[in-house]
Amino acid sequence: MRVGIGELDGDRGDLEAQWDALVTASAGAGVGLLVLPEMPFSPWLPTTPEVEAAAWARAVDTHAHWCSRLGELNAEVVVTTRPILDGGARFNEGLVWTSDDGIVGRRRKTFLPDEPGFYEASWYERGPVAFPPVPTPLGAVGLVICTELWFQEHARGLGEEGIRLLAVPRATPVESSEKWEAGVRVAAVAAGAFCLSTNRAGGRGGDSFGGGSVIADPDGLVVARSTPGTPLTLADIDLDAADRAKRSYPRYVDASS
Repeated sequence: MRVGIGELDGDRGDLEAQWDALVTASAGAGVGLLVLPEMPFSPWLPTTPEVEAAAWARAVDTHAHWCSRLGELNAEVVVTTRPILDGGARFNEGLVWTSDDGIVGRRRKTFLPDEPGFYEASWYERGPVAFPPVPTPLGAVGLVICTELWFQEHARGLGEEGIRLLAVPRATPVESSEKWEAGVRVAAVAAGAFCLSTNRAGGRGGDSFGGGSVIADPDGLVVARSTPGTPLTLADIDLDAADRAKRSYPRYVDASS
C-alpha cells in the first residue's frame, strides 16, 4: 500500500497554491493513507497566552472550508486536526476522513503544552483520555496528536487493539526535529505499526516548524522523510509487516501487572 505525508504552512498567504501543489502531487499516486499536519489551514494560533477568540472563530471557518475539500487529495483516508467550538468551548479535534464516508472518526487532543509559542492549554480545553482505533477501508487507524506522542502507552495500547497504521499530526519546532523523529520511531515499535507523522512546514512569530515529517516502519526504521519544498512524500509499505511485528519482541511481552 502507498502512504503519504503532506506538509502545509497555514502561516503563509499562499495556501491555495500549496493545496494545488499537494493535489497535483497526489493525482494518480494511488495514496491509501495521507496524514496532514496539526491545524494546517490557518496561522498557528497559540503563540501567546492571551486568547484571540475572533482568530479562533476564523480558523474554525477556514478549517471547515478546507476539510470539505479533502476529497481533492486523491487519497482513500486522510488524517489531520482542526479547531472547533462546542458549546462555547474550544478544542483541537483530530479527524479521520475516508473517500467513501467522509469523517468517520473524531477525537479531541488530550495532553496540552503551555509554554512560549505553544500556549495550547490556555487556548483550548483538554479532551478526554481516550484513544479508540478508527475503522477505515484500510483497517483500523490510530490517531495521536503531537504532544500525545510522548505518552507512549497509548501507542502501545492501540497496537494491542490491532492497528497497523498510526497517524501523528503535529506542530513542532525545527530545533527539536531529531527528538520528534526519535519519538515517532519508538511509537512505531511500541505499536508494532507504521507510524506517519506530519509537521507544519513553516513558522510564525520566531517559531519555525520547518517540516521534518517522517514515516517509520514497525521496527522503528525510517522509510521516508520529507524534504523542504516537497509537498508530498510517499512510501510503499507492506501492512502484513505490522501483523508480523506484533508477534515479535517487544510487542509480545505481557504488560499486565
